[in-house]
Amino acid sequence: MRGSRRVLWLVVAVLATVAVPGGAASGGRAETVLLADNDGGGNVNIDLAVRQVTVIPVRAHAGDVIHVEVVIENKAEGMATTNAELLVNGKVVARQLFTWGMSAGERLYRLSFDWDTRGIPPGEYRIGAQAFLWEDTSPFDNRLDVTQPVVVAPAGGGFPGGETAGGSATETDPRFGKMHFGG
Repeated sequence: MRGSRRVLWLVVAVLATVAVPGGAASGGRAETVLLADNDGGGNVNIDLAVRQVTVIPVRAHAGDVIHVEVVIENKAEGMATTNAELLVNGKVVARQLFTWGMSAGERLYRLSFDWDTRGIPPGEYRIGAQAFLWEDTSPFDNRLDVTQPVVVAPAGGGFPGGETAGGSATETDPRFGKMHFGG
């Protein structure tokens, strides 16, 4: 009897180690888990793509808020909650969780970020967005950067070429048609 209890506890410990994602049992950060398909035949094809990033304004003064709209497409199957991240000069400055794949007909997800430029030195900044998943079958389209930089001028200062504050820039993945955006 004693030996069978030990074996039972050993089996439970091994299963808990294999079945629980790292950090989940200790209250660590949430991790994305690869999903199995409904008929048990294999893995789900996961494919997210950042399709469009819009930045408003592209000329701002230090202390202004830059608004960024991001469109992410679920191109395949599966369902999960994932981080979408706002990048400035390649570094993450904001992130938000979004849940995708809950409805088969829902393919586009529109997210908004606000980047507060208080304390940011004047200069040019490259804005981008990403939704990275290790399980993604085509990770090359998980990030999209806006080619036009955001120019941050000193508070009360002018912009190159005498331009005024404002303007916008939109970068759209060229493989993605306008019909998907309703235009």
